[in-house]
Amino acid sequence: MTLAVYASDPSKTRGRRFAESVAPTRTDYQRDRDRIVHSTAFRRLVYKTQVFLNHEGDLFRTRLTHSLEVAQLSRSIARPLGLNEDLVEAVALAHDLGHTPFGHAGQDALNDCMAAHGGFEHNLQSLRVVDQLEERYPAYDGLNLTFETREGILKHCSHRNAELIEQSEPSGVGRRFLDRSQPSLEAQLCNLADAIAYNAHDIDDGVRSGLITMVQLQSVELFERYRVEALAEFPDLAEPPRARRLLYETIRRMLSAQVYDVIAATRQALHQSSPASAEEARLAGPLLRFSPAMHAQSTALKQFLFAQLYRHPQVMQMTGQAQIVVRELFDAYSAQPSEMPPEHAARPDAARAVADYVAGMTDRFAGREHERLTGRKLL
Repeated sequence: MTLAVYASDPSKTRGRRFAESVAPTRTDYQRDRDRIVHSTAFRRLVYKTQVFLNHEGDLFRTRLTHSLEVAQLSRSIARPLGLNEDLVEAVALAHDLGHTPFGHAGQDALNDCMAAHGGFEHNLQSLRVVDQLEERYPAYDGLNLTFETREGILKHCSHRNAELIEQSEPSGVGRRFLDRSQPSLEAQLCNLADAIAYNAHDIDDGVRSGLITMVQLQSVELFERYRVEALAEFPDLAEPPRARRLLYETIRRMLSAQVYDVIAATRQALHQSSPASAEEARLAGPLLRFSPAMHAQSTALKQFLFAQLYRHPQVMQMTGQAQIVVRELFDAYSAQPSEMPPEHAARPDAARAVADYVAGMTDRFAGREHERLTGRKLL
């Protein structure tokens, strides 16, 4: 793997929170990736929702499959740009470790529950998971990841929480939110790959569920262009029995077009700014990007999915029920901490302990716990 001068070099990492000896056969970013893959939080992602609840079908995306798809896209873009593939993979695999059960519905409900206690942000929770909540090593809490991986995981952060991070970790991963500066190019890449991945797979899952149709998608320029292109090359895909193949071929072409567009647009931005190091790249503003035309098409697709899929009455009904489950779990554990495992019940920061416990649940465990504690089955 040949790195460009603006890529993150593991030999120049800002290091880990706790000093460790160098591994003989792996770089620091490779070790980060491996620690993430072996973590408990990573395994839980297989039973956490993307859009559709985990029990609704075996073929719908979960947080785990989404993270794998983001990692694949990130590596595909990183390679021709000369960026560090190991770092982008580590960030991609870890970026959703702090997500609650039931997707954004669970996050919103938990944020409401924690309003008087600092709120809840899933990106910050992902950082808490790798910094504090994983319990795998005898010498420290968390996974002790490198600064660059931790920085990439913290995709968004409120100003208030960034100030709190800065107090405990001066000039650390929260600093850029106060300075309004950029993370590494690898972190920027993962943010973009995340959006590409979920737009594409939500089309697939949405059509599979029957909540959106191929006919509706024909109004979306990015989709329709590649549907027409696929039919021109494979006319037999117009036959109803081959509709699924037409959908897959359209999505495949969409993904390829977006990947190539990002590579071309980013190369142009890098040529114009000419960063001579990873640090100079951070100071140049956001460099990972779509072309203006592709950005507009991607935004239109996102708007379509929001209106037609994420706000679909059936999805909204599930969202409402999921939020009730999370709120009632929070209330039940707050009233009776002994219902939680001892390591959570004994913590002095009671509200945050409940939030950490609920956030770590899978969809199906949260549903079972809610039924056990309330006697009602909602999901």
